[in-house]
Amino acid sequence: MFNIVLVYPEIPQNTGNIARTCSVTGARLHLVKPLGFDIDNASLKRAGLDYWDELDITVYENLEEFFEKNKGNYYFLSKKGAKSYANIEYKDGDYLIFGRESVGLDEDLLRANYDNTLRVPMREKSRSLNLSNTVAIVLYEALRQTGFKDLTTKGPFNL
Repeated sequence: MFNIVLVYPEIPQNTGNIARTCSVTGARLHLVKPLGFDIDNASLKRAGLDYWDELDITVYENLEEFFEKNKGNYYFLSKKGAKSYANIEYKDGDYLIFGRESVGLDEDLLRANYDNTLRVPMREKSRSLNLSNTVAIVLYEALRQTGFKDLTTKGPFNL
C-alpha cells in the first residue's frame, strides 16, 4: 500500500479528488494541518462522497507529528526537484509527499531531502500541474511498477 501525504492542502476539491484516487487504489491518505478547509466541508465531500467511508485517512496536527509517527521511504514531489518521478524504483509502503497548491513544500525541507525530491517533467517556465493530477500520475507509476497489486486490471468485457 502506498501512502499519499498532503502537507497543508488548501483546496477542498483537490483533496476530495485525491481521496477518491486513494480509495480506488487502496492508498492511505495522510493530511497534515493546517488544512485550508474543514474536512466536513460540503465541497470536499462532493468531490469524494461515494468514496469517503472507504478511505484510510489520518490527520496530523503538524509535519513533525507526521514524521514522528511514520517511518519509511519518503519521496518529496516538487517542481523544484531534479529527478523525474519516472526514474525511481518505488516499493510498497513508500510515502509520496506533496505540498500545498499555492507554494508547494517548504524549501528547507526540499534541500534537506534533495536526493529524494522528484518532479513531474513539464515545460520550463510553465505553471505546475494541478495537485490532484500530479498525485494520480505519480501514484499510478508506483502502482504500475509494483504490478498493480490488489487492483483489477481487466474490465468486464471479453472482446
